[in-house]
Amino acid sequence: MFKGLGNLANLPGLIKQAQEMGSKMQQLTAELKTKRVTGSAGGGLVEVDANGLGEALAVRIDPSLFAKQDRELLEDLLPAAINAAQQKAKELHAESMQSLAGGMNIPGLSDALGGLGNMQPPE
Repeated sequence: MFKGLGNLANLPGLIKQAQEMGSKMQQLTAELKTKRVTGSAGGGLVEVDANGLGEALAVRIDPSLFAKQDRELLEDLLPAAINAAQQKAKELHAESMQSLAGGMNIPGLSDALGGLGNMQPPE
């Protein structure tokens, strides 16, 4: 009748582990905020710097794009560079999460975190 309740003896350990994970997640978030990634498009004509959380920090546009006055090209390159930077940030985040969770035995967590770096932004 109560066969599944045998694991309740591990509850204090699981709660402690969850609290430690929460603390480590806060540290990881603070660390990722200091990391930098760069996404580029158009062979480097547009570059976007982002932090490890995917927040855009800086944009560099090659002056030749302004000289050509090619607004459409610039409008195409900017989102591509932003998406590239965000993808690199997701990969950095996934790697950090995998190393953080490396010592924890949570079934399926490694598979779930491994897929984070391969996620595509919504269209």
